[in-house]
Amino acid sequence: MRSLAGQVFLLQFAVVVLLVAATLVALVVQAQRDNMADARNRTLATAQTFANSPGIVAALNSPDPSAVLQPHAEATRKAAGVDAVIVYRLDGITLTHSDPHQIGKHVIGPYAQAAAGKPFTRTFQGSLGLSVISAVPVRAPDGSVVAIVSVPVTVEKVQHRVDRQLPVLFGGAAAALVIAVGGSALVSRRLRRQTHGLGPTEMTRMYEHHDAVLHAVREGVLIISAEGRLLLANDEARRLLELPADAEGRHVTDLGLEEDLPGLLASDHPATDEVYLAADRLLAVNKRPTAPHGPAGSVVTLRDTTELLALSGRAEVARERLKLLYDAGGRIGTTLDVKRTAEELAEVAVPRFADVVTVELLDPVLSGGEPSAANPDVRRVAVVGLYDDRLLYPVGALFRFIPAHPVSRAMQGGQAVLVRDLSADDSWVAQDAVRSRRILDHGIHSLLAVPLRARGVVLGAVDFWRGRASPPFDEEDVSFAEELVARAAVSIDNARRFTREHTMAVTLQHSLLPRGLPEQAALDVAYRYLPAQAGVGGDWFDVIPLSGARVALVVGDVVGHGLHAAATMGRLRTAVQNFSGLDMPADELLGRLDELVSQIDAEEVTAGEDGQGIAGASCQYAVYDPVSGQLAIATMGHPGPAVVHPDGSVDFPPVPVSPPLGLCAGLPVESTELNVPEGSRLVLFTDGLVEDRDRDLDTGLATLRAALTGPDRTPEATCARVMDALLPERPTDDIALLVARTRCLGPDRVAEWQVPLDPAAVGPVRTACVRRLTEWGLEENVFTAELILSELITNAIRYGGEPVSVRLLRDRALIFEVADGSSTSPRLRRAKATDEGGRGLFLVAQFAERWGTRYTGTGKVIWAEQSLHGGATPGAEGLGEILLGQWEDTAL
Repeated sequence: MRSLAGQVFLLQFAVVVLLVAATLVALVVQAQRDNMADARNRTLATAQTFANSPGIVAALNSPDPSAVLQPHAEATRKAAGVDAVIVYRLDGITLTHSDPHQIGKHVIGPYAQAAAGKPFTRTFQGSLGLSVISAVPVRAPDGSVVAIVSVPVTVEKVQHRVDRQLPVLFGGAAAALVIAVGGSALVSRRLRRQTHGLGPTEMTRMYEHHDAVLHAVREGVLIISAEGRLLLANDEARRLLELPADAEGRHVTDLGLEEDLPGLLASDHPATDEVYLAADRLLAVNKRPTAPHGPAGSVVTLRDTTELLALSGRAEVARERLKLLYDAGGRIGTTLDVKRTAEELAEVAVPRFADVVTVELLDPVLSGGEPSAANPDVRRVAVVGLYDDRLLYPVGALFRFIPAHPVSRAMQGGQAVLVRDLSADDSWVAQDAVRSRRILDHGIHSLLAVPLRARGVVLGAVDFWRGRASPPFDEEDVSFAEELVARAAVSIDNARRFTREHTMAVTLQHSLLPRGLPEQAALDVAYRYLPAQAGVGGDWFDVIPLSGARVALVVGDVVGHGLHAAATMGRLRTAVQNFSGLDMPADELLGRLDELVSQIDAEEVTAGEDGQGIAGASCQYAVYDPVSGQLAIATMGHPGPAVVHPDGSVDFPPVPVSPPLGLCAGLPVESTELNVPEGSRLVLFTDGLVEDRDRDLDTGLATLRAALTGPDRTPEATCARVMDALLPERPTDDIALLVARTRCLGPDRVAEWQVPLDPAAVGPVRTACVRRLTEWGLEENVFTAELILSELITNAIRYGGEPVSVRLLRDRALIFEVADGSSTSPRLRRAKATDEGGRGLFLVAQFAERWGTRYTGTGKVIWAEQSLHGGATPGAEGLGEILLGQWEDTAL
């Protein structure tokens, strides 16, 4: 009821009620009046009719007038519908009456007027009550009044007739009220729809705003119907569009507007700040549909942007520059490659800022070195936007700018140099007159040279060029170019420093990895090593010849990348080589290596070097014996090896795996021994070969098995096939692969004797050894072999324990092995002048290429190797000189 429609309904309802009530009262009053008038007329007419009826005078003159007139009076009363027909004599005696008891009685009433001969009608309180009574004189033939006839109708009867009309009147009034209220409700409902339920205040405010929009708002407003007709246009819209006075109601295509704008106005497509030309104005048009808030159509707002065009153009340029800087932040420096980073800078700037961009860096920067003013030579690393290679120096060219050249001045001064018009500037022409003329002929007319500075050091320069279709560079472009280049310079310097560190790490790693494979005859070995794309890692491998023609195969992995990983790898590799020189078993060697890693980690923690520990590195150490064909292997945190049998089948033998290095906590390391037939291939690898972020370990091992399965291949061919099958496109971890095909020393190349614990047994064994050497065709080695064997056997009999055995191996060298049951190890010393002994091992060291001791489960083995290609062995004279030299040297 607060809405305008509700208030109108209430007003209409009140008016209708008042009208109906007034009408009802008027009808009731009118009914009462009409009934009273009818009563007067009816009584008067009845009285006159009865008074003038024939025979009434005769009846009055009869002896019994009442008897004659009473029946006629009753009949007349009933016919006329009155209460009574009363006949009075002039003396007031009643002759007829509706009440027989009243006949003959004297009635006093206002009959004087009737007795005088004049009829009348009035309201009178008579014997029947308040009545409307009419009295008419009865005249004799001579005109005299002889009696009076009065006809009364009681007021109660008149009211009763009125009461019988009231239901009809009230029913009609109620029906009229219902019809009027219904009509008012329909009118109010329609009004509510048209006013959207607004109240008077809101309607007033709306119309005030409507007037303001029409006349005061300085933005054009159009309301257009769904059929495309203009329903409303305010004053500003009329001014902007120069609309005619009768524009409202006409179709928008008939308003004389430009071609594009009427099409937009007549369509049902919305628009947001679309610019259209109207006469000499640029209008920003916004269009929105009016539904569902109103009838189908659209409302259009117009804003004059002619004066803001230049400002908006500058704002758009600034926005594009900010977006370009934002894009540059995401596109420059995606790699740590100097050349690629320079190319990304050039690609970002073309064509959004310049038509051609070239980048040249001081030559040491490309290799990670520090730029130096003493070496101003630059190398071009990027050219983008140019399709004619003859115009500018190509990528890869090394040259030097003359001092007057804008690029040289930018690099020397550390600030951008702007050349608005190249044709009017001769400072750059002397660099290369022919190329300069080609550049101008090609349409390039403006240059902006910006130095690449990072951390106060100039790394090179970036040259921005613009051609025919682009305006020349200005001062605003200078500040933007400096900001863009400054951001790129940091990325280039980071790439340069990474290149330097990567080069150092690669150099260090290469110096720590094996330069080649050592000479040995037990295994035919090939290998592959591939560092990760992320940087130098800590994977390594080694092939270490051991005593007794045995060979150790080592594969290890250090967690992490970089210099620390490479240095750690070198420390672990050196430790393994040193430990292997002691001829330790595989499990004991890894146990010692685990202790070393724990000790190094503890020292680094004490020194406060957080995050630089070694714990978590892995290592696999395997020793192959070509005499027995056995492979002893121990692993700490490293995947087990693969064995390719001579028939081409592949096996991953179960190998006990201990925790990674530094995490074993003093627990023993387990090892196992495998029988490997001759011609088998041993495949040792790091986890980077079989596992990466896109491939789990099981899948990698299955792929490795498939690559290894098949006919016999050389180790080199095996490495190539494995790398082709398993090498990822961008390795995330180092990969080390070691493939070794086994060989065996046959019985014809091995001789073995048991020696009693008796000095007299030395001679027969020596003789048997000479015989075997003769069979092998090594007569020139007999003298030295006799000397070495005599000293080793004598030393074992004198200082060792049973059992004593001698083994002679013919490999790439002649190998002597004397085993005994004692764990006491001899050591080389220089005998004193008064000593009678102590010179045997010295002689062995002099005549053997190398010698040593290794421990076994039952004692020790003293071994010595003699080269088969070392030339003639020394004779007796040479031996004498060696022995005599003992007394000339100072004792050790």
